[in-house]
Amino acid sequence: MSPDPAPRLVVVHPDADLLARAAGARFLLTLLDAQSVTTPVHVVLTGGTSGTAMLRAAGTDPLRTAVDWTGVHVWWGDERFAPTGDPERNETHARSALLNAVPLPAENIHIVPGPDAVASPEEAAAAYSAELRAHAADGAEVPDFAVVLLGVGPDAHVASLFPGKASLGVTALGALAERDSPKPPPLRVSLTLPTLCSARQVWLLAAGEGKAHAVAASLGGAPVEEAPAGAVHGRQLTLWLVDAAAAGVAAG
Repeated sequence: MSPDPAPRLVVVHPDADLLARAAGARFLLTLLDAQSVTTPVHVVLTGGTSGTAMLRAAGTDPLRTAVDWTGVHVWWGDERFAPTGDPERNETHARSALLNAVPLPAENIHIVPGPDAVASPEEAAAAYSAELRAHAADGAEVPDFAVVLLGVGPDAHVASLFPGKASLGVTALGALAERDSPKPPPLRVSLTLPTLCSARQVWLLAAGEGKAHAVAASLGGAPVEEAPAGAVHGRQLTLWLVDAAAAGVAAG
């Protein structure tokens, strides 16, 4: 992780619907901005209610047609260790929400292998780490991610990095296996915390009153063991995109 985190910006939207639409448009604009200076552009997608809603909004936004999708590579911050096509997989939700609506080459979609391809979460994590390395610059372990998208759980977890878990102390770049997720299903693969923090921008999305405690703890400086979301930051920008309920702002 960078010893000098980038500035943190919190943007509060009135409700979850506007949060999704604004974040979707912001995502497409970020891709366009990145493509104006470099190619390819690597991004990390997230699952969850807010993340999927944001991708669905991007998938219907006319701005999507301005993006050169042949120059975009997509990755996942975490994945359930489930077979390809399983409704539990973040990949499955992302395909239906956005990826099937844009001309993204199949080879640019970097999925985490499931039990239909490898024998264990550990093998999946090793394979994903190797895939990351194969698309990184010479001497690097992971690509130079333009943006990492992360949902925030009610317990302030991000990706499959949960409070109190040993995975929070992993310092290597790449992916790790989680065999005892407190949120079903228990078997998962996740990018490590330093990998998430290696991105130019990190966005954290949270909507609903049920996320208010997690947002407050993360922004309030709770230790990483209690609120992993608060420890994630980008090299250039850390952006919290929340609705009023998650921010603890009363409607009216």
